[in-house]
Amino acid sequence: MESINRMAVELVDEALDFADELNVAPYELESGATVLDFGIEVDGGTEAGVLLAEIQTAGLATVTTRMGRVDGAPVPHVELSTDHPGIALLCSQKAGWELDFEFFDGLGSGPARALVGEETEFEAVGYYDEFDLTVLSVESIDLPDDRIAKHVADLAGVEESGVFLPAYALGSVAGSVAAGSRAAELAVWQLFETGYDPGKIVSVSGSAPIAPVGYDESAAMARTNDAVAYGGEVHLTVTEDDDALQQITSDAAGEFGRPFAEIFEAHDWDFEALPESVFGPAAATVDVIDGRTYTFGGRDDALLAESFGF
Repeated sequence: MESINRMAVELVDEALDFADELNVAPYELESGATVLDFGIEVDGGTEAGVLLAEIQTAGLATVTTRMGRVDGAPVPHVELSTDHPGIALLCSQKAGWELDFEFFDGLGSGPARALVGEETEFEAVGYYDEFDLTVLSVESIDLPDDRIAKHVADLAGVEESGVFLPAYALGSVAGSVAAGSRAAELAVWQLFETGYDPGKIVSVSGSAPIAPVGYDESAAMARTNDAVAYGGEVHLTVTEDDDALQQITSDAAGEFGRPFAEIFEAHDWDFEALPESVFGPAAATVDVIDGRTYTFGGRDDALLAESFGF
């Protein structure tokens, strides 16, 4: 496998080349690191969100949008498919890098995580990257500065000038697209958490509605999680049958059936306090090669309509 950081840098170059068309704003920091604003101080857009999701998966996933319906109303959906679920989703797209400082609060995802390789996913997948440039996608209401670039460079083992930081707020168009694109990732992650070998997941496709944009990050966090938990649909092709397959969908959680605004409020908006089982897609079909095909869960369009303010 080619370096996923190399592949992600090529996509970042595309964002730099077409920044005006994408409504993306690039900045070069004093350290030489590059920040690309996909939706913090700029509007961004749907195409920017698609490219952002491609960067987060290091070019190992196909990301598209389509029109669908939520409770009878036309709503755009984002779809993601990959034949490299372990590397693309667990080792890249997963938001596994916490940026928790007195001066900054954010979440990092993308191939920079594979240069550090400290999370258990990397040992399970058996993938670690080596490259002299790196990309960490940053979800925050603030643009990352040189202190964040230095932190990333130090952990990833690259020069600060080799750090690229696509940044976005969840309460943006690109943020809603990127969040919806995680339906497949969350399905694979739920399986991984049960102990299922990610090497036995051959391919995965997922879709979810793109949540309406609101600039309040708490409201955006609730809506985008509702979009996946109550509107996300995935299809997985796996090589081994296992009881763990029925744990993929969000209805396996005791909190199922409540909008995320209520769930978050009950846990004082502490993301870490929530049970991991709530973070899954609404519905899943699992095709066991040369075996059975299972279906689990189902969408709740009425709850989505309420969450989206219809």
